[in-house]
Amino acid sequence: MTTMLRADQEQDVGGSNDDRARDMVWISGGTFRMGSDKHYPEEAPSHRVSVDGFWIDRTPVTNRQFKAFVKATGHVTTAEIPPDPKDYPGALPHMLYAGSLTFTPPQRPVDLRDWSQWWSFTKGSNWRHPHGPRSNINVLDNHPVVHVSFSDAQAYARWAGKDLPTEAEWEFAARGGLDDAEFAWGGEFTPGGVHMANTWQGEFPRQNRNEDGYERTSPVMVFPPNGYGLHDMIGNVWEWTSDWYSAKHEADAAKACCIPENPRGGREEASYDFCQPNIKIPRKVLKGGSHLCAPNYCRRYRPAARHAEPVDTSTSHVGFRCVVRSPPVE
Repeated sequence: MTTMLRADQEQDVGGSNDDRARDMVWISGGTFRMGSDKHYPEEAPSHRVSVDGFWIDRTPVTNRQFKAFVKATGHVTTAEIPPDPKDYPGALPHMLYAGSLTFTPPQRPVDLRDWSQWWSFTKGSNWRHPHGPRSNINVLDNHPVVHVSFSDAQAYARWAGKDLPTEAEWEFAARGGLDDAEFAWGGEFTPGGVHMANTWQGEFPRQNRNEDGYERTSPVMVFPPNGYGLHDMIGNVWEWTSDWYSAKHEADAAKACCIPENPRGGREEASYDFCQPNIKIPRKVLKGGSHLCAPNYCRRYRPAARHAEPVDTSTSHVGFRCVVRSPPVE
């Protein structure tokens, strides 16, 4: 049976005495069907889980918010530190420099199996310079921060007295009460021709028609919120979760009484990329898709979609938001 959760079951944080909960929404928790059997294999099998209530940021963390964190702590992001040679056996010294993965659209048709045709590790790309050393965030205060690794996101969350969501918490919140819906807003991708999220229109990766109004990231509240009042749970930027990646979900419990409660994902050692056996960098789960998700390439603009990301990696389309699990005292 589908569990339907109404928008009026959320609790806005207005009036809370806990500063952590400012600009957050209370999600009451419940049981829902996580994953999907209809799309990519890593989303399967669909299975029931339950989560306790939690607060979650209304939007992804913005450049303005991350700037305040860096000013207060002096934090230096992973993208601003040259990689450690021992983590990359066989790499030539001149290849190890501070930078981050940056999207650059190719000028000609390319093999979609070769992501290096549109991603490049760019020297000088970081959260302050999202598109390379000559770019800046001067007019992007309300855009989500990007080029943050897992440790950067975790450091921000700890500074703010928060945490990163589990995959189950994130997906429950993203669904907005629509347990069986394909998208966070219902069953149609663009209902009535209206774009509900910042995604890619056109032939990825070389043609973006920008029909939603944005070529890259967008301000965090320009697209409609989901049923819980949360913005950008789908599209704009992928978001880090705290769970280690596993190649598939666990199947449904044999008995209804044994539905997993607050699941925490797979094991760290199982999260390594088996395609790169010499590199032992664990991977976390990303959720939500981004402005680069397109119908012809990455149809991951859905709550059930998931992706593996090495913890030391940052890119121009990955950000995060935070949670607080203990209800603040009113």
